[in-house]
Amino acid sequence: MLSSIVKEYQNKQISRKELQEQKRKEAVQAANNLTQALVDHLNVRVAQAYLNQKKLDAEAKQLQQCATAFAKQTYSWLNLVESFSSALKEIGDAENWAQSIEGDMRTIATALEYSYKANQDAHPELN
Repeated sequence: MLSSIVKEYQNKQISRKELQEQKRKEAVQAANNLTQALVDHLNVRVAQAYLNQKKLDAEAKQLQQCATAFAKQTYSWLNLVESFSSALKEIGDAENWAQSIEGDMRTIATALEYSYKANQDAHPELN
């Protein structure tokens, strides 16, 4: 009788150990599954962040190229405006010179008219 109780106890203990081992394996598997799911979830976000960073880098590079091209175009426009401004100044200088010459010519013409009239008045016989 005592040996049957011991055997029964040992059998129960073995079945408990087997059940405990099975539960431990299930817990380990569940922990592995949870860990894998968390890693996958984080990897998706990390991959998305990486792709976003690549897109941002490409757009930043394109923006820098556009800014450089715009700066070159602006520089050429500034040179063109400066040339145009210089040409306008030269035209203004030429116009001023022409007005000065015109004034001098009028003065000379007026002086010649007075001289001619004075000569006419002084020598009426030359008419």
